[in-house]
Amino acid sequence: MKNNSIRKDWELIQTLIENNRKVLDIGCGEGELINNLEKNKNSDARGIDFNGNLVRNALSQGLCVVQGDAEKDLNQYSDESFDYVILSQTLQAMYNPKKVLLEMLRIGGKVIVSFPNFGHWKIRAKLLLFGRMPITKDLPYSWYETPNIHFFTLKDFQEMCRESNIFIEKSVGLTESSRQFKIENTLFANLFTKEAIFLLSKRKPEPIKLKTKKFIPSSKMATSI
Repeated sequence: MKNNSIRKDWELIQTLIENNRKVLDIGCGEGELINNLEKNKNSDARGIDFNGNLVRNALSQGLCVVQGDAEKDLNQYSDESFDYVILSQTLQAMYNPKKVLLEMLRIGGKVIVSFPNFGHWKIRAKLLLFGRMPITKDLPYSWYETPNIHFFTLKDFQEMCRESNIFIEKSVGLTESSRQFKIENTLFANLFTKEAIFLLSKRKPEPIKLKTKKFIPSSKMATSI
């Protein structure tokens, strides 16, 4: 059973997806989100997950799910195979998150990614006061057994998108009380966002503008004419 924060995360993800679209959910588990998308958005939804037991449970429900490693197996999909590619609460557990994100943008027209914000004020306060890696309700693991490999903040993610030429179409923050707000003020958002949801796309190259000089006839040319 997923906790309430994950279900709120799913609700927001569904609002970012148009009806009748082809969707790939990476790290789909038993396929709960896929099932919701098929029912609520009439999506042609597929999934990929590393855990064989979860994949078998999803298949037993009639869902289209395959077992695979997102770090290695996304190259099996051709360019723009999907309208949307989703990675929910998993980016921080990837060995090479930037590479995975770029592969998602290759195979999908748009990417939806959600992740916990390690810049939340409670995490900062616990680290400052106790000098140890924080353990919270949503991050309940000790440092030596956590599945999270990369600890990054909302600001870190935005900077990576800018450097990687990734366009942020929409960004939504969730507070500890599951209140949602549009991410605008980075300082405020980085302190109070517990979870973040981003809608991303490839930034289209801007057309090259050629500078042209205005031709002004000289006085000699004007006289001769």
